Amino acid sequence: MRLFVFGLGYAASHLAARLDGARIVGTGQAGDIAFDDAERVRFELGHATHILSSVPPDAGDPVLAAYGDAIARSGAWLGYLSSTGVYGDTGGAWVDESAPVGSGRRGARAGADADWLALGARVFRLPGIYGPGRSPLDRIRAGEARRIDVPGQVFSRVHVEDIARGVIAGFDAPAGAYNLADDEPAPQSEVVAFGCRLLGLPVPPLVPLAEANLSAAALAFYSENRRVANGKARRVLGWRPLYRDYRLGLRALNAMTSPIPVSSAPAAASSDQR
Repeated sequence: MRLFVFGLGYAASHLAARLDGARIVGTGQAGDIAFDDAERVRFELGHATHILSSVPPDAGDPVLAAYGDAIARSGAWLGYLSSTGVYGDTGGAWVDESAPVGSGRRGARAGADADWLALGARVFRLPGIYGPGRSPLDRIRAGEARRIDVPGQVFSRVHVEDIARGVIAGFDAPAGAYNLADDEPAPQSEVVAFGCRLLGLPVPPLVPLAEANLSAAALAFYSENRRVANGKARRVLGWRPLYRDYRLGLRALNAMTSPIPVSSAPAAASSDQR
């Protein structure tokens, strides 16, 4: 496998870590090629067996604007990390890949989503992403977690490792859109409360939305309410979320950072702890 990644950042790096033996190059935070090094990028695209983009759009998709012609000619497997924000607000109803897109605040994302589908890509629509170093537990430890009270509102989530597993499952799947989300959409306030109890810290009080003094971007986030169905990914990709709800995901993350009890640490290693 020769994988080229546009936007080798948080989610794509977790994918790359799972691909033993693959040659992986790309742009972005963890990449080794500048996005505007057109000669090098086009050379790599011409030799790639797999191309993945995790770059979000601005006015349009910058990847397709700069390299769409080379991507279309490559003959490579194509993947794109999109967002379930393309579905807009559904009033808390379940939404699957057959639902209309483009009615919400993510108009540019919906356009990029459609453009990648037109190229024959596997488009992975993702809800809120969490994982090591980027989860409610990290915000709670930093004293930054708040519980916003929006009655009846829920969000879907996905652990970053389940994204990696879903993309890998998509290597042998037909082109199309796939929702990668956990099985239990839940209120943000409930997730924060569970995380606080898990860490043995006080649960912050609920703050009414009107009194939260949120940014315009945060208010837009709280203006949407939907449950994301993952049935197509289960049927077509054979994918199952390892972390099927936020409780499993947060418990696993907490276990990763919890110290090993002295009584259970190997005696030979006890003098070399760091």
